[in-house]
Amino acid sequence: MIIIGIAGGTGSGKTTVVRKIMERLPQGEVGIISQDNYYKDSSHVPVEDRQKINFDEPAAFDWDLLLKHLKELKQGKAIEMPTYSYLTCSRNEETIHLEPHDVVVIEGILVLSDPRLRNIMDIKVFVDADGDDRLIRVISRDCIERGRTAEAVIDRYQRVLKPMHQLHIEPAKKFANIIVPEGGHNEVAINLITDYIKGQLSKNK
Repeated sequence: MIIIGIAGGTGSGKTTVVRKIMERLPQGEVGIISQDNYYKDSSHVPVEDRQKINFDEPAAFDWDLLLKHLKELKQGKAIEMPTYSYLTCSRNEETIHLEPHDVVVIEGILVLSDPRLRNIMDIKVFVDADGDDRLIRVISRDCIERGRTAEAVIDRYQRVLKPMHQLHIEPAKKFANIIVPEGGHNEVAINLITDYIKGQLSKNK
């Protein structure tokens, strides 16, 4: 099984890159894991305190479960991937059944930040974007999808997202085999990654 890690800052265009890659591949051939599904459960934290949780540092993730699931997939075992709600800041009861695939893509802000995770990846990708562009995307996404006000999003960006990006996310760029500037607009990089995956899939047929 080939594991491809796709990292990058919040609002960098990681999800768009993954979506465009998947659109160019045969349906059902590649497994997708979102690191966001592996946030630690915060249901034990009082509701009024959940919005204060720092979701942009390594401590926010259940790395052990993520690694366990990736190793099980490599062993040919299916997993029950957790799901996470940003509205309640807690893990949902529902899980996503994921069968083993020849290629698995794992995307998230910090997937290149843990050495244990990097060591089992075959390709490491970092999606890069200008800070202002990322802020605009974060405002749009969080206001529409997560019910937050623009003021709250900007405050969180300045107080948490920007310093965490500089401390934890940006340094992981040095571990990438491929850096994708301009996120989902970089068709050349997306085609290169897609062609690599197609090549791996054809080897296993």
